[in-house]
Amino acid sequence: MNRVLAPKTFMIVAGLVGGALASFMTYLGNPANMGLCIACFTRDIAGALGLHRAATVQYLRPEIMGIALGAFLSALIFGEFRARGGSAPLVRFFLGAFFMIGALVFLGCPVRVVLRLAGGDLNAVAGLAGVMAGALAGIYFLKQGFNLGRWQPTYTAAGWLMPLFMLGLLLLAIFRPAFILFSKEGPGAAHALLGVSLVAGLIIGFLAQRTRMCFVGGWRDLFLVKDTYLFSGIAAFFVGALLVNAIIGKIHIGFMGQPAAQTNQLWNFLGMALAGLTATLMGGCPLRQTVLASEGDTDAGVAIMGMLAGTAFAHNFQLASSPQGPSAYGPVAVIIGLVFAVAVGLFMRESVD
Repeated sequence: MNRVLAPKTFMIVAGLVGGALASFMTYLGNPANMGLCIACFTRDIAGALGLHRAATVQYLRPEIMGIALGAFLSALIFGEFRARGGSAPLVRFFLGAFFMIGALVFLGCPVRVVLRLAGGDLNAVAGLAGVMAGALAGIYFLKQGFNLGRWQPTYTAAGWLMPLFMLGLLLLAIFRPAFILFSKEGPGAAHALLGVSLVAGLIIGFLAQRTRMCFVGGWRDLFLVKDTYLFSGIAAFFVGALLVNAIIGKIHIGFMGQPAAQTNQLWNFLGMALAGLTATLMGGCPLRQTVLASEGDTDAGVAIMGMLAGTAFAHNFQLASSPQGPSAYGPVAVIIGLVFAVAVGLFMRESVD
């Protein structure tokens, strides 16, 4: 399809479809304003695997597996699957973990920022400002020569590991063995039918692979080189979600009483500033990392493993926020994450003339 439409037009179509699908998934059973949150759904997967014991957020979300497998199929079809890696994987692991901590203090990833705004949640304004501030900080380090190093081609089998991992998760979601945990109440118990969720993920993953959609890279490119290509996808995603929310009556404008949201704007901002900065240093938001890993990028796969570890750490050590506000330890973890990310930006750079 992207050979028929101009690239930006195809990006806008992909954004509209993705936003509409994400909001419609809430109508079909997913949590409100959380039709497609990569951070929240990764948290639920970690819980289902027993990596944390927060009983209300445990479910193997088929949307994540669908995104990965849809991107994998697209990469194979269009000859873009290339096994590669070796670009500071351990640093990427920790960046992924701190990304998740920042996201869970805010209660959502950059995708959910847009979905919460489309649902009328004004707390997401501080989160959006944080994403932009984090991207701007990342741009500063990029201009100073920040670079995690070049990747190298590797064995094809290594590139297949993440798609196979996602396929394994999907089989576990289908057959539901006794050792997998499933929430009986709370956000983890709210979900659409497995098949519907999988199809939605496959569509979004395919479109995201074809367009290179990224919910942090869009801001990076807009600020750094005034390129609106990726940003047009973010804007279209918002419009698609807003239109569906209007149709199904899911717009509630205000700060109070928003689903899975907290009203401390300082930590909404700083949590997403950490997420925006770490995503910029990694080279993309969790959606983009999932797509890259499905194309054979093992460094992105390591970042995803870091995100799984980060969400487990956040819940096991009481770092994640609740609707009542940030936890006692979450803000401390955000500050530590910001110090770590700034140190990475400062010390991992090439000389600039």
